Amino acid sequence: MLVTTSYDPASEDVDKAIAAARTLGGRFVPRKRLTLSGLRTRFGENEILLITKEGLKYDFGGPHALFFHPSMALVRYKRLRQGSSDPLLQLSGAVRGDAVVDCTAGLASDSILFSLAVGEEGSVTAWEHGRILAYLLEQGLTSYRTGEAEFDAAMRRVAIRQGDHLDGLRAMQDNSCDIVYFDPMFRAPIRESSGLSPLRSAADDRPLEAAAVEEARRVARRCVILKEGRQSGEFERLGFRETVPTGSKLAYGVIRC
Repeated sequence: MLVTTSYDPASEDVDKAIAAARTLGGRFVPRKRLTLSGLRTRFGENEILLITKEGLKYDFGGPHALFFHPSMALVRYKRLRQGSSDPLLQLSGAVRGDAVVDCTAGLASDSILFSLAVGEEGSVTAWEHGRILAYLLEQGLTSYRTGEAEFDAAMRRVAIRQGDHLDGLRAMQDNSCDIVYFDPMFRAPIRESSGLSPLRSAADDRPLEAAAVEEARRVARRCVILKEGRQSGEFERLGFRETVPTGSKLAYGVIRC
């Protein structure tokens, strides 16, 4: 993987690019006047991590680059402030002081909502398998600014862990958190969700293991939740007897502990 900057970068962006290359095991190359396709041709690498004053972008040659943004989390937050309920928060019963483990962080949209619900007294740990995606999340959650102080503070409180969530769950003690959440890449993608296409290309697309659900049941005091397509057979395969539809495409499966 190449790590570079925008054209005419500030010195701090060069420093960030060098640090990112060192952390991720990539190769830092000065951008000069080369296009991204020019960099690929010259160095024979397809993956490029781009450091700009706006943030980080991971470009792997597809039609869209991947970058951190709060996505629907900010929309859902504003709805909450207007008095609406959020299906995930309502179903999980998340309250201030709870400990939540999000096993499939993605772009951390749900992790941020959980962080808003549990407040400073609680904790949200979000596992992400991919090194580059985990790095994008860490950098984005600590630096992205929306202008909403409460929302930005919630982003800062999300703790990203890079690695396999099954290993993370196995290392936890019995009944040591309140909620465990899974939102794996759907077995049957919802094609209308075009905004998730770059994420699908970069994220871990392995099916959720039954062993992970068993570990989640062991460590969760309140519930284990799985988000999937409404007609998915994953709920039955993984033992989620209670399913709650939300909209025409999605549903949550719940195991009460």
